[in-house]
Amino acid sequence: MPSSPIRKLVPYAEEAKKRGVHVIHLNIGQPDIKTPKAALDAVKNASIEVLAYSRTEGSEAYRGKIASYYAKHQVHVTAKDIIVTTGGSEALAFTMGSILDEGDEVIIPEPFYANYNGFAAANGVKVIPILSSITNNFALPDIADFEQKISARTKAILICNPGNPTGYLYNEQEIKQLVDLVKKYDLFLVADEVYREFAYDGKQHHSILAQAGMDNHAIIVDSVSKRYSMCGARIGCIVSKNPLVIETAMKFAQARLSPPTLAQIAGEAALDTPQHYFDDVIAEYVSRRDLLLAELSKIDNIKIARPSGAFYCVVELPVANSDDFAQWLLEEFQINGDTVMVAPAAGFYATEGQGLNQIRIAYVLEKEQLKKAVHILDKGLKQYLNR
Repeated sequence: MPSSPIRKLVPYAEEAKKRGVHVIHLNIGQPDIKTPKAALDAVKNASIEVLAYSRTEGSEAYRGKIASYYAKHQVHVTAKDIIVTTGGSEALAFTMGSILDEGDEVIIPEPFYANYNGFAAANGVKVIPILSSITNNFALPDIADFEQKISARTKAILICNPGNPTGYLYNEQEIKQLVDLVKKYDLFLVADEVYREFAYDGKQHHSILAQAGMDNHAIIVDSVSKRYSMCGARIGCIVSKNPLVIETAMKFAQARLSPPTLAQIAGEAALDTPQHYFDDVIAEYVSRRDLLLAELSKIDNIKIARPSGAFYCVVELPVANSDDFAQWLLEEFQINGDTVMVAPAAGFYATEGQGLNQIRIAYVLEKEQLKKAVHILDKGLKQYLNR
């Protein structure tokens, strides 16, 4: 199992805090946006005398409301097409276990969410990466590159849309290219759509299950974590109109018994969140992104990918190894008692040696904190290079 590039430096951050250093966390996508009050109140006011198991696939009422949510996004499914999971992570693990056997291959554009490597390793699955580039903000690589990588062991293509760690939002043409490819070779197309709500600059999110003829090919992985700022609830879901996929994933779900009951209550209530909540959140993230890009642009000799969704930004630094730089920031550098923690980007790649000079920044902090963090990053980088 690979270490998480997001969490593996935590011991150094904890040691810094013990020394009295304030660590500004740019490493993890934990929003500071308030969770919808209705979700928290639903748990507080739940009249439960026995906190019992729920149904393995999640409560029927909750799955029905999830289906209604998708209908608003031109994805037409029913409760039977949905399995509620313990976070999007479990949804990904169940999906890999259901459609890939040991030694099978899944094609993924890199960089990608680091835990895809972990879920693949846990299932004995081989990740076949397709390199995307910071020079075009990590747009979908040429579809011919995908076709060249398809083998007899290829069972699926996996994308994150909008992307983590890149913030790239696939356009409709890119989605249709992938749709045509998986139909041609009878593959699954798995889309991690947990950041669906966060699409910026007038751009629109295009779900794979909104595409025609994808009932047997498309699997959506989703979560309440980012959408409603409910990372600790650990509620996600698998969505597919392929009955065999759902039937197989149910076996994995039965083995872990049920998703958490109280968190489902919160998740169900969160679905009543009014649109103005999302409008306000999106406006806030766009404002933070714009400030972050403006501040980063003042640093010499770096490359910055412009995100159009989610709340991540990949930055290429003039360093040989961003793991070493990130650790150095925590161990040896501070300004007036403050330092920053970033996520080294090499762990978001499957190809050895890629991303060694890149970091991922999560812009989930208030703007003043972001501005201070970039200032520290700038000064730290200069001192690191001049050691």
